[in-house]
Amino acid sequence: MNDHVLLLGNIVSSVGAIFQPVLNLFASILAFIYSVIPNYALAITILTILIMGALTPLTVKSTKSMIAMQRVQPEIKKLQQKYKGAENRAQLNEELMRLYKEEKVNPAGGCLPMFIQYPFLIILYDVIRGITNTVNPSAAIKQHVIDACHLTITHSIAAPRYIPNTSKMYCDLVANNGQMKSFGLDLALKPFSHHSSWIAAIPFFALVGIAVALQYVQMSRMTKRNPASQQNSQMATIQKFMPIVFAYIYFLIPAAVLIYMVVSSIIRILTQEAIFASGVATPLAASSGTQRPAAGKAGAIAATSTEKSEKKGDVVPAASEEEMEKPIANPSTRSKNKRKRKER
Repeated sequence: MNDHVLLLGNIVSSVGAIFQPVLNLFASILAFIYSVIPNYALAITILTILIMGALTPLTVKSTKSMIAMQRVQPEIKKLQQKYKGAENRAQLNEELMRLYKEEKVNPAGGCLPMFIQYPFLIILYDVIRGITNTVNPSAAIKQHVIDACHLTITHSIAAPRYIPNTSKMYCDLVANNGQMKSFGLDLALKPFSHHSSWIAAIPFFALVGIAVALQYVQMSRMTKRNPASQQNSQMATIQKFMPIVFAYIYFLIPAAVLIYMVVSSIIRILTQEAIFASGVATPLAASSGTQRPAAGKAGAIAATSTEKSEKKGDVVPAASEEEMEKPIANPSTRSKNKRKRKER
């Protein structure tokens, strides 16, 4: 576990060096919110709402793409059955591209909500690590803290990064030695960090459970609204294993980042429900009753049967292949045959 935490820390440090301006921006916004509402949990919640508000157009677009992709799954399976084998791979890809173009489907569009959260998760993780950084201060740092925050330093202190050293958050973090105390919890700690007792660790594990449950609810709600995805083995596998993957990640990140994941998942679920309720994206279950008739003779027979059944109120079974193959007789030919039978 420690090796994985170290690896994650190295990755985040590299990201921090590249995206230093982005980290400074998010940290400064968080510090500003904290100066207005001096509560770390509430400040992170408000920051999350701002981030998700900016991502709402992408969420709507990706949800529509996901539903459109699930609608064409039957056609995709037909093409895969038709063009089996490695020798037909090029033809299959060509037909799939044509299908996507005709149906205006983006195959990667539905994955956007799942992956768009990773950059913000890493950014916030690095921000939390940065603002709760602690060092053994030199005389110059001690004097700076005394001048800026009016504190007397006699031990190792917090040296927050990314935020202005004159901000309220900076001085509060220094005063509490890097602890992000909110509602009795140090949000800088992880579930497996050293806690005062096992009882004190329960809220951190509860946060992980809530975050995983919300991830499952989000994917489950989307699947139930689209029966085609329930028959898709890949979607079923993703729905089973993605919460497990997320659970492993959640055990490695501070509680402050878990708050971001919990709030963002709630917002995505509400946004998803609002999209379906408004009709911006119609789920497959709502539109499965309308089917396009087949072309040619089969379509003519099916359409005629449907019209008759609608008039009589009866359910007429679909035309068989033999009926479809039978030629449709000309009315004038039928009348001549009747006269010949009478003369005989």
